[in-house]
Amino acid sequence: MSEFKIESINFDWSVFPRLETPRLLLRQAKPSDREGLFALYGDEEVMRYLPLEAFQSIEEADDEMNWHARIFQEQTGLRWMIEEKATGDFVGTCGFLGIEKEHHRMEIGYDLARQHWGKGLMPEAISAVLHFGFHSLEANKIEARVDPDNAASIKLMDKLHFVQEGILRQHEFEKGRYVDLAAYSILKSEYEAALFSTETETTV
Repeated sequence: MSEFKIESINFDWSVFPRLETPRLLLRQAKPSDREGLFALYGDEEVMRYLPLEAFQSIEEADDEMNWHARIFQEQTGLRWMIEEKATGDFVGTCGFLGIEKEHHRMEIGYDLARQHWGKGLMPEAISAVLHFGFHSLEANKIEARVDPDNAASIKLMDKLHFVQEGILRQHEFEKGRYVDLAAYSILKSEYEAALFSTETETTV
């Protein structure tokens, strides 16, 4: 898992957290992100396994950012914009939703602009997000819902040591059809064991 820096370790929801990895900056959405979001969610290939229809207008990007702001205000979610540090390019988004503080549980979601596929950027971003979730948000379990046909996302889950719990059959009605979802999760103990294993391999 990648090295990264996190501001606001003592997180109290008063300031949106900023995360940094060797190649990426994860930050709060700003008005200029609307074009990047529209391009991201307007791409049929990106949206193939997502429960939304591809965006048809840039106003939908504004609505998406308003939703990001709302879940942060409600303390039920965090969605970071991912920026490539070397170029300033908008790369994608990732974050948490459905934060259940009483159960120390939340769900992770992510999406990546097609021109950045295959660069290893999403594992780098999610490594920082997982660290924040387990430490600053005090999560015990982080879940993910993945379309079983989404080979790239399944590969990402495996790389990050998530465990498949099972298949949720016809769990959602999306784009005119019922879809199965693969339920994945990683526990804090599993995350720390994987992190320790990686650090040990590096120092040997």
